[in-house]
Amino acid sequence: MSERQIYPASRACCGGDTLCMAKDGEGKCLIVSGGGEAYETLIGAPLALPEGAAKRCPLSNRNAALLRELLPFTRPSRHKGKPFTIGLGDRLGIASPGHLRLLAHKNADAFPVLAQQSARELTLTGRTNEDVLAAAVWAVFQEGWRGGYGADGDHLKTPEEVQNVIDCGYTMVTLDCSAHIRNDRGEDPEAIYGEAVAFAADIYHKYLRGKDIDFELSIDETAAPTTPEAHLYVANKLRRAGVELVTLAPRFCGEFQKGIDYIGDLADFEEDFKRHACIAREGGYKLSIHSGSDKLSVFPIIFRHTGGNAHLKTAGTSWLEALRVVAEVNPELFRSVVLFALANLAEAKQYYHTTENTANIPDIDTLPDSALPGLLCQNDSRQALHISYGSVLSAKDPGGAALYKDALYAALNANEDKYYAALYSRISLHLPPRARADAAAGQLSAAGFRQP
Repeated sequence: MSERQIYPASRACCGGDTLCMAKDGEGKCLIVSGGGEAYETLIGAPLALPEGAAKRCPLSNRNAALLRELLPFTRPSRHKGKPFTIGLGDRLGIASPGHLRLLAHKNADAFPVLAQQSARELTLTGRTNEDVLAAAVWAVFQEGWRGGYGADGDHLKTPEEVQNVIDCGYTMVTLDCSAHIRNDRGEDPEAIYGEAVAFAADIYHKYLRGKDIDFELSIDETAAPTTPEAHLYVANKLRRAGVELVTLAPRFCGEFQKGIDYIGDLADFEEDFKRHACIAREGGYKLSIHSGSDKLSVFPIIFRHTGGNAHLKTAGTSWLEALRVVAEVNPELFRSVVLFALANLAEAKQYYHTTENTANIPDIDTLPDSALPGLLCQNDSRQALHISYGSVLSAKDPGGAALYKDALYAALNANEDKYYAALYSRISLHLPPRARADAAAGQLSAAGFRQP
């Protein structure tokens, strides 16, 4: 196996067989040797090795499903009861090893939810829930991660979407109730959220009750912030309906736009957030912070008023860090991607609310190669690139070949460690300080918001 690069952390024993992740001229693969159950079960081609019978197995969805049965540590699990949990969305399917290396090196007290893609992201990337879970399985195997991980069917809106992730083996369902929230019905929480509560309770009892799955309610994708009174109304109604919430995502005041820091008054945010945090704590569930990528100014507030007992969702940051690496190793490709993204920005904005001003983005034709990574530090270009992943990855030439997708993967796979290092630098900013656990300090009692 001298011609293959072996990932040492991946070595695992299964009965009398030895398994490991390798990279050769054809890409990454699983090598299994020994002739036992794993050898007979996993699908691959015979491989001549001095050690004896062996197979080279592709990193297919089917093999990932088989590996989950053979190696229990590669199966997703629930995060209920764990303090700080972080959704680490991976739109390309190659970032999770870098996420796990960060958590292992930092010895971070954080439980990763690796498989996390919304139905919208799946559509824009052309992936499936099976693809997303398989990528997480292979990352866990590659890194020899034994700390557990979750799989979140994110922002699901229909019963069919919920059933699909259950069938795939996901351990978390995030139900997006935005279509059932009526912000045009005054200020009465029952008038605004009554339909959403009924929808959530129906989905829970038909699909989730009694299953080993974490349930998150998402009420954040609306035009108006969730008031503490509305939050308490929703939580109490669901509790009375027999729904067990593990996490709940309100829409906080200010703006959580994509790929940039919080927009709004920090004092107002803290006053708002501490009320939501207290309601969640007394209700026995965690707050979930959506669009959490790069919200660096509010993280101290979030960690202070939850003691780190929260769920944070990120996804776009890992895509942006991939582009940062491409800017360094293949400037010509990066320039083409930027020009395409800007030319097709209107298409991307159909799916996301952002406020970038393209007039502030430097003319890429005037920038030297050394300045290109700096576009990932400028808010306007950062937002434009953040939301353009779908159009970039799906772009085809007249003959139907991918314009950028294959070249992007080639650049990142050839610079794997550089990508992991970039993820380490940026994602580490999203983790709570281990010493900060002052949840009781200065928090508001929820008693004044309790509904009968």
